[in-house]
Amino acid sequence: MQLAAPSGLLLLVPIVVAVAVLVVLWGGFWLGNRVKLGEPPRPRPEEQPHLPPEGAVHEIRENREPDDVPVIPKGGRPLTPYELTNMRTRPSASKDRPRWGKGTTGSFGGGGLGAH
Repeated sequence: MQLAAPSGLLLLVPIVVAVAVLVVLWGGFWLGNRVKLGEPPRPRPEEQPHLPPEGAVHEIRENREPDDVPVIPKGGRPLTPYELTNMRTRPSASKDRPRWGKGTTGSFGGGGLGAH
């Protein structure tokens, strides 16, 4: 009968846990406020970006061709990746859009049958 009697410790444990949770939540709120106060102020409306005077910039569609890789003379030493520059592109004279071959998806692993 003594073991089944209610104990004051059983009531104390949930209260201590609840107080600990409230302290953690309050600490998170306090820390968040301190971080927010340390941030720079929001930009004013006159500091926001504006459209250029000539209006919105529009998309330009053009075909581009890569620059050719330098040709190594016979008996010459191959170029290392560090000796190659950034491969630039130039506008293409052709206005036709490149198309993928029939039966291909145009991407590696795209799930198509491929060019058979």
